[in-house]
Amino acid sequence: MSLYPSLEDLKVDKVIKAQAQYAHAATTMPAISEGAYQPQPVTAGMPGSLYPNLEELGNYMGLALDSDEVQRNLALLPVADNQQVAVPSSSGYGGMVRPVTGTDVGIRRAEIRPGLREIILCKDQDRKVGLRLRAIDNGMFVQLVQANSPAALAGLRFGDQILQINGQNCAGWSVDKGHKALKAAAETRIELVVRDPFQRTVTMHKDSSGHVGFIYKSGKITSLVKDGSAARNGLLTEHYICEINGQNVIGLKDSQVKDILTTSPTAMTITTMPKFIYEHMIKGLLRSAMDHSVPEV
Repeated sequence: MSLYPSLEDLKVDKVIKAQAQYAHAATTMPAISEGAYQPQPVTAGMPGSLYPNLEELGNYMGLALDSDEVQRNLALLPVADNQQVAVPSSSGYGGMVRPVTGTDVGIRRAEIRPGLREIILCKDQDRKVGLRLRAIDNGMFVQLVQANSPAALAGLRFGDQILQINGQNCAGWSVDKGHKALKAAAETRIELVVRDPFQRTVTMHKDSSGHVGFIYKSGKITSLVKDGSAARNGLLTEHYICEINGQNVIGLKDSQVKDILTTSPTAMTITTMPKFIYEHMIKGLLRSAMDHSVPEV
C-alpha cells in the first residue's frame, strides 16, 4: 500500500495511473481491418469516460493541477510496468507516491519517525547544553532548545522524549533529577537516547490564491476553511502550530508566522500538538529563547 503526503497527491496519482493504463491498453489493441466499424473515441466528461486527463482535471479544489505543474514537482522514478511513480527507498520514503508534492524539503525537515535515535552532546563554554526539560506522565520531554546551543546543533526538537541520559533510564524522573543528570555529566560527552516528539505533521498545498485554508490566533488553529487543503488533509483545530516545514515557530508573533507561511513553497508541511499537551509543555517557558533556525536536511 502506497503512502501519500496529501489528499491532492492521492487524487493526481489516480489520474496518472488511469492515463498510463489507458495508454497501455491503446497500444496493445489489435488492428481493425479496413472497412470495419470503428467506434468514436469517448471524450473526457462524457458518459463512459474513465478519468479526465490532467488538463481537464485542471483546478482541483483550488489547487492548480495542470501537466506543467505536475511535471515541475514530479522528479520521481518509474518503478513498475504500470508506470507507478514512487520515491526511491534510499530517500527514507520508500513506496510513497508523490505526483504533486515531489521531493519537497519541508516534508523531510518535518518528518516524525517512530523509532529511536542516539544523540551525543557536549557542553558549551558556560558548561551548558541549552536544554530545558519537562516531566509528563512519567516521561521526560524537551521543553526548550535554546538558539545556537549544543542541543540545537545536535538537532533536538521541542517535544522530543528523552529515554536515557548516559545510560540511565529517565522514566519516572522529576524535572530536577533530569537537570541534575545533565549538569553532572562530563563536558565532552553526553549520550542521549531520544524518541521523536509527540506531534503530528500534515502536508497541504496552497490554492491559486496562496492559501491552504486555516485560521490561527496566538499560534493556535481556531478554524478551517470549508473544502480547503487543510480541511481535506485532516488538520485539526484546538492544536498549536509547532513547526512550519520543520522550522520551529513557537514563541513567534502571529505576524512572523504569517510571513513564514506566505514565503513557504506550494507544498507546506505543518507540525502541530494538541492544546492540552502543548499548554502543559510550555508552562513557565521563556519562548523567545527558543531556537527558530531552519534545520538542515
